[in-house]
Amino acid sequence: MNTSDAARARVFGGASGPTVSLWLRILVRCAVATGAAAVMMTAAAFLAADGGAAASVLAGWGLVALFFGISLLIGHFVGRDNPSGALGVFLITYVIKVVGFAAVLFLLGTPPWLDRVWFFSTAVATVVIWQIVEVAVFARARHQLYNDAGAGHGAPGNSGTQAVDGRG
Repeated sequence: MNTSDAARARVFGGASGPTVSLWLRILVRCAVATGAAAVMMTAAAFLAADGGAAASVLAGWGLVALFFGISLLIGHFVGRDNPSGALGVFLITYVIKVVGFAAVLFLLGTPPWLDRVWFFSTAVATVVIWQIVEVAVFARARHQLYNDAGAGHGAPGNSGTQAVDGRG
């Protein structure tokens, strides 16, 4: 970094840290984007079919949002204390959710008011929109790779190469 770059970095406050509460930010943005799509689909279903179709749209969106939302909430709570363990917890949670939701849907059966086409279409659209938003928000997040903060910063032997989890 040349002198003018260093001066600009001080003016703007230096480098920023990692994104705070990443998983909650992803959850909110995904819920808003898919919720907006669900509102439009609910109106279309009500106008094109009936109230059962509109309720099917809301049920399809709600099921998918709940399914994905649980993972992001668990990622938020586990990721605060153990960021490197969050992905393992995601995997375990995913398996439990798939089995749990399948059991619930199997035991409850299909309600008589459910319009399968609207339910399925909404669920697929919600999954696609959710994944697009989730990837976009995650890609823009700032990930801190090195722990440069602390008492030893700038001291000999501490050149900022210690990993955030303290192992490296």
